[in-house]
Amino acid sequence: MLSRIAESLYWIGRYVERAEDTARILDVHLHRMLQDPWTDEEQACRSLLAVMGLPLGPEEAASLPGVVERLGLDLTSTSSVLGALAAARENARGARETVSAEMWECLNTTWLGLAGSRRRIEEGGVHQFFTWVRERCSVLAGLADATMSRDEGWLFLVLGRSVERVDMTARLLSTHTRAGGSIPNWLTLLRSCGAWETYLRTYRGSLSDRHAAEFLLLDRLFPRSILAALVTAESCLAELEPTAGTTRTGRVGVGTDAQRILGRARTDLAYRPPEDLLADLGPVLSGLERTCSQVNDAVSARYFRQTAAVHWQAGAVA
Repeated sequence: MLSRIAESLYWIGRYVERAEDTARILDVHLHRMLQDPWTDEEQACRSLLAVMGLPLGPEEAASLPGVVERLGLDLTSTSSVLGALAAARENARGARETVSAEMWECLNTTWLGLAGSRRRIEEGGVHQFFTWVRERCSVLAGLADATMSRDEGWLFLVLGRSVERVDMTARLLSTHTRAGGSIPNWLTLLRSCGAWETYLRTYRGSLSDRHAAEFLLLDRLFPRSILAALVTAESCLAELEPTAGTTRTGRVGVGTDAQRILGRARTDLAYRPPEDLLADLGPVLSGLERTCSQVNDAVSARYFRQTAAVHWQAGAVA
């Protein structure tokens, strides 16, 4: 597969997952702030923006409309819902020969629907808008699952989605550690991940810090848990390197830096007692965010085209 196509599919997976997860986080957190009169709106908005990688300066004001603008409607930033979906569409445009017609039509239709985002929010509210975004992202995921062959293109798409899912779930859990931690906060986190009903069935209605942390960090059957996403990403990398263990050099360790980084993060989660993870939650989540950044760099260096900067020299052109 051409590295250009592989890179486009990888980033389609990341950007669509980022848009969906950001929409989930905004929807649930904004709803909670509006419903709870004792919430410090400015502090909550500052905390949410900082966790999402867009911290405000000490002199900048924080408000609900500002959060919606920066994390939802800022077309110039790929950290926002609109920016991520726009970037996913541009990558799909460059990989039209690989993605199915249904996937392209879904992304293009979603992009056209985003043109009236502010009007849609004014008329129906933020909940209706973010619900629509989540539904469109889910439709795209379903079309990819139904129309793509399970070849290298599919592996890069799922790899990007899984890496982004680890990063976004870690950021989501970071909102709990910064907020000080309370049962309503855990309920909010579970709803943000779409995990509330599944969690209740798994733990028979028991809501506690330990059980919620176990579920979102370590549950192997829930696809949005951090451990499940790490396992999926590792599986994709293993299939992309089918000959890693068949050569003499491949008999030592693992084949690539990305596999080594992901494997270390997965084993650290899988073999640590849940009590230790909960007691050390902040550093664990920061380490997972660094892991995602390192994996992204390692994947880019191995599989994607690296273009050197062009330096113009005076007199080089007659």
